[in-house]
Amino acid sequence: MPTQQLDYFTSLVAEDEHFPLTEATVAVAQHAYPDLDVQGVLDQIDQWGNKLKQRITPDTPPIQRLQLLKHFFYNELGFGPNPNDFYAPENSYLHQIIENRRGIPISLAILMMELGQQIGLNIRGVSFPNHFMMRISLQQGEIIMDPLNGESLSKNQLQEMLDPYLDAKGYRGDLSLPLNIFLRASSSREILSRFMRNLKMIYSEDERWERLLGIQERLVILLPDSTEEVRDRGLIFAQLEYVRPAIADLHRYLSEMPGAEDAADIREHISTLESQTKLH
Repeated sequence: MPTQQLDYFTSLVAEDEHFPLTEATVAVAQHAYPDLDVQGVLDQIDQWGNKLKQRITPDTPPIQRLQLLKHFFYNELGFGPNPNDFYAPENSYLHQIIENRRGIPISLAILMMELGQQIGLNIRGVSFPNHFMMRISLQQGEIIMDPLNGESLSKNQLQEMLDPYLDAKGYRGDLSLPLNIFLRASSSREILSRFMRNLKMIYSEDERWERLLGIQERLVILLPDSTEEVRDRGLIFAQLEYVRPAIADLHRYLSEMPGAEDAADIREHISTLESQTKLH
């Protein structure tokens, strides 16, 4: 595990106040692409930002800036979804998206937010269930926008998208939750954790344990208060037969959450791992 890259990632996500979301998102890919030139990727985004800045004046109203950004992003640069292979990890890594112009909602949103910020637009991410959104504050009001195509969505459309999630979770009748709860702006740390959990899910399903460990190491750094992420790292270590670090992580999980629902399973897992160390 290249500790230099983990140290770099740690420094990026250390505090919430100055959280460089775009840089941290690019840096996540270093686990899979160790030779990635993070600064080179950021320079490419800045070049686009500079191109956009040349098209506006201090008097250009925000609504017009947004139209310019959307036209540039979707029409000129040709960004959009990858319908053929939506769950490919390449649709998450920003350097790949910049090359292929194909991404998933959250990765496209991060690029749009960065470019918007460079031309004075306040675009924020929204962790909407099953489909990441963007929220833009304009004098005319708040716009909720789909990062896949730049379309503004009405409350009715959003409610239609939300209903299957509410049904699946049993949030109906007396437990029904209002739409607005799901439209609040997310912090950079929340956005990055959702971005990384997408990759975690993809690599888990494909059982690509080394790749998964690279993501999991960074989730533990990003979310230092989440003991579940420590547990998950321990389980990945166990899959890779890194027995001692696996035992250490699982013990740490139990010491911090002795009453966890899966405590008995984890104890059993530890005893299996410990018997393996005795055999070696």
